[in-house]
Amino acid sequence: IRSQFRIVNTGTETIPLEGLKLRYYYTLDGDKSQEFHCDYAVLGSGNLSGSFVKLNAATALADTYVEISFTSGAGSLAPGADTGEIQIRINKTDWTAYNESNDYSYGGTQQNFADWDKVTLHREGTLVWGLEP
Repeated sequence: IRSQFRIVNTGTETIPLEGLKLRYYYTLDGDKSQEFHCDYAVLGSGNLSGSFVKLNAATALADTYVEISFTSGAGSLAPGADTGEIQIRINKTDWTAYNESNDYSYGGTQQNFADWDKVTLHREGTLVWGLEP
């Protein structure tokens, strides 16, 4: 699974990225271990990481999410600023395929950055953007 993100601060205060977490929801399509990769990030790929979480209440379109978090080295986001492009990729360690067509956060027809409420953003544990499945 490959995806690109850009977080925009539409508020009036500067936000430390370290307190933010992005969640991309999908179906694991099996029970294999996974790997997270940041292929590119304007703020530095070493300043973010990903972890995998199984949903307590799975749905037809999501049983897992990858949570992307930021280190203090990622800096802060001033009002009106954005993170720039963040490109991530996940794979199963045995390289078997995912079926993205049944994934909650998948937006296969998107060609440009746009508001996408099927990916959530949490700040200090509180949902601040998006709709959970």
